Amino acid sequence: MLALDDLTLEVPAGEVFGFLGPNGAGKSTTIRLLLGLARPSAGHASVFGDDAADVARAHRHLAYVPADVALWPQLTGTESLELLARTGPGVDMAYRDELVERFELDVSKPGRAYSTGNRQKVALVAAFATRAPLLVFDEPTSGLDPLMEREFRRAVGEARGRGQTVFLSSHMLTEVEAVCDRVGILRSGRLVEVATVADLRRMHRAEITVTYTGAPPRMDTVPGVESVHTAPGSLRFALTGPPGPALQALATSQVATLTVREPTLEEIFLDYYGEPVR
Repeated sequence: MLALDDLTLEVPAGEVFGFLGPNGAGKSTTIRLLLGLARPSAGHASVFGDDAADVARAHRHLAYVPADVALWPQLTGTESLELLARTGPGVDMAYRDELVERFELDVSKPGRAYSTGNRQKVALVAAFATRAPLLVFDEPTSGLDPLMEREFRRAVGEARGRGQTVFLSSHMLTEVEAVCDRVGILRSGRLVEVATVADLRRMHRAEITVTYTGAPPRMDTVPGVESVHTAPGSLRFALTGPPGPALQALATSQVATLTVREPTLEEIFLDYYGEPVR
């Protein structure tokens, strides 16, 4: 059985890329290949031109935060951050101190005293403060409360502003929708779509609600219009593709209000899988 099948993916420098898929889709395998922790049976992975199989060389370019962070139990948060700083390509110390405050991290405690969320904070602070051009996050906000999730999103935006690349694997679709420039959807080891969030929305159905006076508009045969539901003085339909034909049809009636609801990233995701996200 193939974990990944014909996966071809390129993320340019300075982009925040969201990598979506349910458990077993192949997201973690992709990250393991990127980190040089697994070898592909065919093909290759590279990080800024360096073969990912050359772990020492490739890791000069990246910082990684897994879903479940393990720390040295005897070392304090400060000592862990110092040790992590020595293994990377350099650290912005002032920014690291700022992040410690923003993530409300008590760095005086030893690793064994940290909760799951606080271990995650240590790894996130270390990663965001690094000068590594690539940040790889695998479910990075597990264990964080909503306020800290907001700080994470803010820090991702700041990383983008500094020209760093962010590769974000997540089940949290609202998080991906909020911070990512492009999204890749993985299904059973195959990449089924790569597009900007805006483009993904345009490729899927928007919900249109219209109120009108007088004769109802005839929408049943309009290109791109589906699932028309009518009620006295109002109608609702799904629209795929360019809105021009639908607007022309609506112009024949006395439209009072028109509301467009774009699909969320979660709804788009469910279109590909046909089942709830777990």
